[in-house]
Amino acid sequence: MLGKIFVLGCSVLLGAALVGGPSARAQDAGDLSAEAKAASFTNLQAVTITGNGQDAMEPFLTRDGKVLFFNNSNAPTVDTNLFWATKVDDLTFQLQGQIGGVNGSALDAVASMDLSNNFFFVSTRSYDTTLSTIYSGNYSLGSVSGPTIVAGVSPTRRGFVDFDQEISADGNTLYFTEGLFTGGSVPASSEVLIARRSGNGFVRDAHHSNEILRTINSTGRLNYAACTSPDELEIFFTRLNGKEPAILMASRTSTTKPFGTTEKILAITGFVEAPTITPDGRSLYFHRRNPEGIFSIYRVTRP
Repeated sequence: MLGKIFVLGCSVLLGAALVGGPSARAQDAGDLSAEAKAASFTNLQAVTITGNGQDAMEPFLTRDGKVLFFNNSNAPTVDTNLFWATKVDDLTFQLQGQIGGVNGSALDAVASMDLSNNFFFVSTRSYDTTLSTIYSGNYSLGSVSGPTIVAGVSPTRRGFVDFDQEISADGNTLYFTEGLFTGGSVPASSEVLIARRSGNGFVRDAHHSNEILRTINSTGRLNYAACTSPDELEIFFTRLNGKEPAILMASRTSTTKPFGTTEKILAITGFVEAPTITPDGRSLYFHRRNPEGIFSIYRVTRP
């Protein structure tokens, strides 16, 4: 299994090395209220997916807020597939079934979509031969047509795996996580990176990734599972720097500037990962291990 996909739900000792680089403080004036922004999220609540009787992980809300994509358990013994559910209210979704055109015998997980219904997901189906894991196709009414590898993203170096992704609302920027695997199911390191749209594919933007995402990647054993607000001025992500992962956020005043100081969202407790923000920016959804040991969707809200 992969990434946010690899460590989830595993009660193992992690021998991952710290991601390199010193801890950095924000230079962006828009980040002066980082702690207050993180503290504005409160009111942890469970979300119900009516008709779903299994784990629900890696949620993604469509850009109109009407559809929830998610996958079931990514445990090695489970066939991990993608599902969709329609919104009833903020805390209730109705399961519609598996997403057509994307699921197979390999792991298929971690969906996202832009405003033009370009659907992105992670699949291990061809990694052994292509060293690629991020696919895209066109989404319509619960089905995806023509899924193909997203060109230009994979480093095509064995051991490096792109295991998380989210496409920006405008479809021009792909935020993805790349891990180095040196043996076992947990990456030795992982970081969030950026690729920019170029024609029918994407081009890795290594230089700007390092600067724009400096505070996200400078601290923590593993940084992964990032999502951005529709205007890309806020980023939410998962950091593992101990026994349990946490969800953090950072902001900036312009898409040409780096993200500022990262702050943990203290209202989000327990074993949590994989945030997704609503179009209005007022609710943040994610998966959380509930008291019964099942991964379910939860949310927090801000004014």
